[in-house]
Amino acid sequence: MNKTAASTGESPRPALQPLRDSARKGVATGLVLATLGAIAFSGKAIIVKLAYRYGVDAVTLIMLRMLFALPLFALMAWWAGRGKPALTGRDWIGVVGLGFSGYYLASFLDFAGLAYISASFERLILYLNPTLVLFFGWLLYRRHPTRPQLLGMVVSYAGVLLVFGHELWTGGGGKGGGAAAWGAFLVFLSAVSYAGYLVYSGEFVKRLGSLRLVGLATTVACVLCILQFALTRPISVAMAVAPEVIWLSVLNATLCTAVPVLMVMMAIERIGPAMAAQTGMIGPLSTILMGVVILGEPFTPWIAAGTVLVIAGIFVFTRKGR
Repeated sequence: MNKTAASTGESPRPALQPLRDSARKGVATGLVLATLGAIAFSGKAIIVKLAYRYGVDAVTLIMLRMLFALPLFALMAWWAGRGKPALTGRDWIGVVGLGFSGYYLASFLDFAGLAYISASFERLILYLNPTLVLFFGWLLYRRHPTRPQLLGMVVSYAGVLLVFGHELWTGGGGKGGGAAAWGAFLVFLSAVSYAGYLVYSGEFVKRLGSLRLVGLATTVACVLCILQFALTRPISVAMAVAPEVIWLSVLNATLCTAVPVLMVMMAIERIGPAMAAQTGMIGPLSTILMGVVILGEPFTPWIAAGTVLVIAGIFVFTRKGR
């Protein structure tokens, strides 16, 4: 007859303690990865703004970023696709479409918009992405939003409009109110383009896996950005950029593009997408802090109030809307 823990008077807790410690360690690691990934993603806008100080244009800058990122994403696609079935023609059509919308068009519009607005304002606009995904879900699949989701949307958009009104009033940091409006419009279109990618990628994630899909779609986007430059600019333009732009592009391609993609995906494996998304709320705050410290952007009560509203709205939206 086997002796149970109850009959021997022993507590089962010591046997379970290693499992609990391992689970806590996994959660802690996931939170660290999600936090670092969000901060690294946020650094992209800071690097772009720094590069613009050397007179480079958006087409050249995004080409350099994607040129250096291409080997990393191609390697990611190959690694994730080992031993997996080959893609069908329908799969390739989907990958090309998602790469165009989610990474090429969204990135180009974002880079173009950053020439006219502050990094802090850009990050607040992009942070509206979950609300755009909800809108597409309602438009395409008639998924009606809940009251908390609607409340979160109203609060978030009120925050963006608050900062937008201040940008128009102050003339967009010296560029003029019209330039600020144009930049905000471009960045908002970038958010719309990426939201479309998220809506349509669900089916392909199930078939291909998230890491393989990201690797393939970003590889497509890299090729498109390089092709765009080749068709619209002479090669001499890339050769004439300042050395600082090259190093900033390398940093953007690695630390702010490829590395955070892996960090966030590893975080999702450990803590799930919901908690990873909540942790990502540190993104706008880190962008504002880096903008103030590195770029010398002003931190006004308007930006502070708008940031609080946007983050609070998205928190309500993501926490109560599921």
